[in-house]
This record gives sequence, structure tokens and C-alpha cells, in this order.
Amino acid sequence: MQRFLRRSTSGAVRQGLPVEPAAAAAIAARAIGIVRCAVTRPRPDGWEAVTSVIELTPDLAPGLQGLDGFSHLIVLTWLHLAAGEPERVLAIHPGGDDRRPLLGVFALRVAGRPNPIGCSAVRLLDVSGARVRVKGLDAIDGTPVLDLKPYLPPYDCVPEARLPPWALSG
Repeated sequence: MQRFLRRSTSGAVRQGLPVEPAAAAAIAARAIGIVRCAVTRPRPDGWEAVTSVIELTPDLAPGLQGLDGFSHLIVLTWLHLAAGEPERVLAIHPGGDDRRPLLGVFALRVAGRPNPIGCSAVRLLDVSGARVRVKGLDAIDGTPVLDLKPYLPPYDCVPEARLPPWALSG
């Protein structure tokens, strides 16, 4: 078992826990809040116009300090309606279109994944108490929120990123 060293945000170096396959199977996360919006059923598109409020648990409100200085956030969600699906399809045609190539879920932004985690870059509208109002979050009302991160262009924007031809066609 190999241990690793990591540097914390304060600059301190700490010895990390060993990483083993069995430990990875025991990962646990808790929701930090919930999405509130007018959309109550999953839909394929139109999210850019949706305004949502992320209601954090009150004890986490201090963690929002300084967030209002950013224009955009990355929101991680638990796609609860896709969680625990008995049948997991690992390859599909994008948009259900048989004319498009058969692709694995890791090559797509779909809900039916081994871990139904959603990731959205959204516009931050405002922060008030334990509430964060955003625009463009592709999550329905009641979706659990796992984490919020500021969108940092030097790290999160990759100008030279490329897309396969099928992703460029509508």
C-alpha cells in the first residue's frame, strides 16, 4: 500500500490516505443543497433560458463568501432520476439518432452513467444567504447538488479543445 503526500490549500503538506480499488468502491458524498426551478421533468435542451435557485443547507452558507465576485460557476449535481437504473446502457446513438455513431456514455453528456453526476457551467446571477441564483443549469426541480466551484477561465477554458465531427452537426 503506497501513501502519497498532498499540499493543502493552506500550503501545508499532509500525508494522504492509501488509494486502493476496494476503497474506491466505498466513496460516499452528501448533498450540499437542492435545485429549485420551474422545470419538473428531464428535457433534452432549452436549459440556457432556465433560472434556478440552489438552496444550500444553512450550515454551509459561510462557504459562499466571495462567490458573488465570479460571473460563472461549475455546479455538480446528482441526477437522482437516473440513479439506480436497473438497466445500464453503456453505448447509445447521440440524441437517439441511428444515423449518428454508436458511442459510449463516457463520450456523451447523458444522464445514464455508472455514477449519475451532472456537471454544468452556469451564469451566476446572485448570492443571498444560503441561496445561489443561476441561469443555464440543466437540472430539474429537486435535483441534489453535490458541489459548487467557481469557473476559472485559466483552468476551465481550453481554447484548443477539439470535437469529433458528429458533435459539430446539430
